[in-house]
Amino acid sequence: MTMDTLETCLCGSGQHYADCCGRFHDGTAMPTSAEALMRSRFTAYALRKADYLLASWAENTRPAGIDFSKETAQWQSLHIITCKKGGAKDVKGVVEFKAFYSQDGTDCFMHEISRFVKTGQRWQYLDGVIKAAGKVETQQTSGRNSLCSCGSGKKYKRCCGQ
Repeated sequence: MTMDTLETCLCGSGQHYADCCGRFHDGTAMPTSAEALMRSRFTAYALRKADYLLASWAENTRPAGIDFSKETAQWQSLHIITCKKGGAKDVKGVVEFKAFYSQDGTDCFMHEISRFVKTGQRWQYLDGVIKAAGKVETQQTSGRNSLCSCGSGKKYKRCCGQ
């Protein structure tokens, strides 16, 4: 997948990539909220944009580098669950999300709670805690009102069934 062939942004906004995360990736704009940064980082992972990921990472928790050479996950979609703070007037924010991907022919998910900080006018990723990860169960034998198989504790219809 390349930026040239990407029509709708992978972050789930419904916007064209160039009008959404593309402007953050090319440096013509900066995310104005923790959620916008989270969405742009997800899309950067999908497009393997290591430079953007490192630049948007808080200096005190940033790794020395990101090596995508052995990465086999194909990131597919992002579902924002909740955002706490992280707006224009905040200096901290928390974004809970589920990221869906395919790896070796298996549909998988990662459920994470990420923390963000704002330095000056720039939002940066601080760190995150993975709450659950695994295979996405495609058969829902108990119905939409049963607990979601991803381990979130929510009903399927309010979680992966959306």
